[in-house]
Amino acid sequence: MKRFFKKSIMAMTMASMSVLGACGNGKTTAFVGDDTFTTPGGKTVIFNLFKHASLEIRYDSISIQVDPVVSLPPETNYATMRKADIILVTHEHFDHFDTAAINALTDSNTLLVTNAAVRAKLKRGTALSNGGRLSVSDDITVEAVPAYNTTPSHQQFHPRGRDNGYVLTLDGFRIYIAGDTEDIPEMSQLLNIDVAFLPCNQPYTMTPKQLAHAARLFKPRFLYPYHYNDTPIEQVVDLLKDEKGIEVRVRNMK
Repeated sequence: MKRFFKKSIMAMTMASMSVLGACGNGKTTAFVGDDTFTTPGGKTVIFNLFKHASLEIRYDSISIQVDPVVSLPPETNYATMRKADIILVTHEHFDHFDTAAINALTDSNTLLVTNAAVRAKLKRGTALSNGGRLSVSDDITVEAVPAYNTTPSHQQFHPRGRDNGYVLTLDGFRIYIAGDTEDIPEMSQLLNIDVAFLPCNQPYTMTPKQLAHAARLFKPRFLYPYHYNDTPIEQVVDLLKDEKGIEVRVRNMK
C-alpha cells in the first residue's frame, strides 16, 4: 500500500494537555467483535495483542505496531508480518525497544515515532516529547503524553519527561497506550478515551490498586491491563467490577 502520511509536528505545551481530548467528537462507537471496534465514521479497528507491551492495531488497512519485541515469550516472528505503516515506541527499555523487530517491520514508507532516547539510538524516526503531536493524515493523529514513576524509590526506572505514552486518534476513535507509568495526575486530562492499555507490575509500573485509580481518573470505555508479568491481574477486575462505564478485558499480556 502506498502510504500518504503528512509528517507535520505541532508543539503542545503541558499546560494545554486538555486539548488532548478536543479531537474526540463525542460520538458513541459500537462494539462489534472480540477485540474489534468501529469508529464514529464506520471504519474498523482491530487489536492483535501479542504479549506484554507488544500489540498491533489494524485500522482501515493500516498496520500500527506498538513496542514490537521479538524475544520476550512468546517469541514473535515479525518477519512473517506485513510491513508496518506506523511503529510507536514508548521508551528504550528492552521489553519495549527491539531493533530486530523494528527492522523486520520497516520499509521506506514506515513512519517510526519514538521518544528522544530511542531516536538517538536508532538515528532515525520522528522523536516526540511529552505534549508533542503528530498529524499523520486527516483521520490519524499521534499525541505523546507523560509516562513516569511517582513512587520515590522507583523514579529511577522511568524519570519524568523521558518516556512517552501515546494517544492515538483514528477517525475519532481514541486509544491510550500508557507505556511504563504509575497513576500520574496528567491522566485526569485525558478525554474521550475509547480503549486504554494500562501497565501493572511492580516495581516498574502500577499495582492493581493504582491501575484501578488510574482508570477512574479518565474512565476509558474499554480497559486492557497489560505489561503485567506475574501480577494477579484478577484483582484489577475485582477493583473495577462496580465501576459503571468501564469494561475490563484481560488478555494474555504478561
